[in-house]
Amino acid sequence: MAVLLEENARLRARVEELERKLGENSSNSNRPPSTDPPGTRAERTNAAPSGRRRGGQPGHKGHRRTLLPLSKVTERRDCFPETCRRCDAVLPRVPDRKPLIRQVVDVPEIKPAVTQFDCHHVTCPGCSTVTCGTPPVGTPAGLLGPGVLALVALLVAECHVSRRKVQGLLLHLLGIRVSLGALSESEEIVSDAVDAAVEQARLHALGERIKHVDATTWSCAGAYRCLWTMATAAVTVFMIATDGTKARLQAWMSRVRGVLVTDRGTQFGFWAMERRQICWAHLMRKFASFATRSGAAGRVGDHLLVWTRVLFHNWHRVRDGTMTLREFREHATRLRLVIERLLDEGAATPGIAGSCSDILEHRAALWRFVDDRGVDPTNNHAERELRGFVLWRKGCYGTAASAATSSPPTSSPSCTPAASRTVRCCPISPRRFMPRCAVAPHRPCLSAGERVRRRAQPPGGVVAGRPRP
Repeated sequence: MAVLLEENARLRARVEELERKLGENSSNSNRPPSTDPPGTRAERTNAAPSGRRRGGQPGHKGHRRTLLPLSKVTERRDCFPETCRRCDAVLPRVPDRKPLIRQVVDVPEIKPAVTQFDCHHVTCPGCSTVTCGTPPVGTPAGLLGPGVLALVALLVAECHVSRRKVQGLLLHLLGIRVSLGALSESEEIVSDAVDAAVEQARLHALGERIKHVDATTWSCAGAYRCLWTMATAAVTVFMIATDGTKARLQAWMSRVRGVLVTDRGTQFGFWAMERRQICWAHLMRKFASFATRSGAAGRVGDHLLVWTRVLFHNWHRVRDGTMTLREFREHATRLRLVIERLLDEGAATPGIAGSCSDILEHRAALWRFVDDRGVDPTNNHAERELRGFVLWRKGCYGTAASAATSSPPTSSPSCTPAASRTVRCCPISPRRFMPRCAVAPHRPCLSAGERVRRRAQPPGGVVAGRPRP
């Protein structure tokens, strides 16, 4: 009988664990929202109405359309009334000092500028040697010039438009007929052109005081790779590496300086715990998973979830200006005692003891945002920066070339969107920045094979960066 009771208890525990895993979703685990089943999505979208009307709420700062300055107006037309709206008498054309201004923005027909280089053969009168002329230095080797190269890179990397749709867009909008191979080659050209700016962004990111670091998976020729991002208030840096180990990450982040906002991954162990901030959004999902358990573990999870929501509510009030920082710190001091006491209780509770103990090991990195006003309690900044790559990965399934073969196939996914967003906070648009990168160096025209050989690297990954808005 004792054996049967023991086996029954073991099977019950196993069934409970399987049911808990079956109930995991994006709100109580590290799964992305796209993996949620239809039922969970319906519960998330069919939330109880808040009673507020749609649109901007009271106190919301409105956004009004402003008139463009005269320097950007290409044509001005004076509109005078022909007749009086009351008696139908003919009116004189007298200018008004304060006319009613209405501006209409339109795009004229776009006609590409085609430059033809006639390379003439000239015979030397002295030695009779025939010499052929060459285009000026900096002339693209292929069909597309810097402006079209930048447009293709922005459409593919920033707007996530498929290459076949870009091909159709160039044909119908600009009248330019290109092959899919030429589009892929243009991405490599742009990626190579922005390398210098990317490296400057990486060095700038290493010197920032607060850094957000996160990672996602990437596929190269069917092999899984690790795509890292390091995001700051002004710069975001990417790296595609063969692994996500501590040694690889430490070699990439060569300067251990400032505050690091991350999750509880062991690969961040080289950073001092006192100079870190653990993402509370990850902790909140972990507490939500605790709450799905039965018994003491579920009770601890419920309490942790409630007090974490209170912490976030107070933080949002500080951000909105409805609570002073001093008041928030007083509330956070009391919340810290309650939450850490619950974690101590959870460290002695079967089922959640390991996770609670690990969180307590990061105790010094839990409350950095309370004392440092510039530190955010979540790592949402880095996750938002990676979102574009996640969408790109779902659409193109990674890159077809192997990272061990050459770096351009892996640098194009990271360098091109990096450079396109780099200049968002600068007084120059990506549409103008990328052509300048392609023209400024006046590099000799290289074939695809020559670019691959020059940029070949060991399979350790490549870096890319961008200043962020």
